[in-house]
Amino acid sequence: MEVQGKIKMIGETQTFGSNGFRKRELVVTTEEQYPQHILVEFVQDKTDLLNNFQVGQNVKVNINLRGREWVNPQGETKYFNSVQGWRIEGLQAAADNMPPVAPTEAFEPATNLNEEDHDDLPF
Repeated sequence: MEVQGKIKMIGETQTFGSNGFRKRELVVTTEEQYPQHILVEFVQDKTDLLNNFQVGQNVKVNINLRGREWVNPQGETKYFNSVQGWRIEGLQAAADNMPPVAPTEAFEPATNLNEEDHDDLPF
């Protein structure tokens, strides 16, 4: 699966526990009618993938959905989901993909107009 959008936030790398588990969070805002702010977690060696990216950059993030079950001390079962990133790449902005348009001065006015030619367009 993948998420595309603009980077809203890149968190610092956090380290947990005695075994040095590392996690870093990224928020991507999708560009659609109702933009969504998607939190993506990068863990362990994948946290370094975010070093070359910055807020405001358009990206495509490859993700996996993760889910886990937890039973609290009262015996109630709870479920948690997370979105885990495993690859990220920069995207060109949509305007950057458009071919350049020549300035108006580059076009010469038509000189071979004949007013007597019949124009069958209704407008």
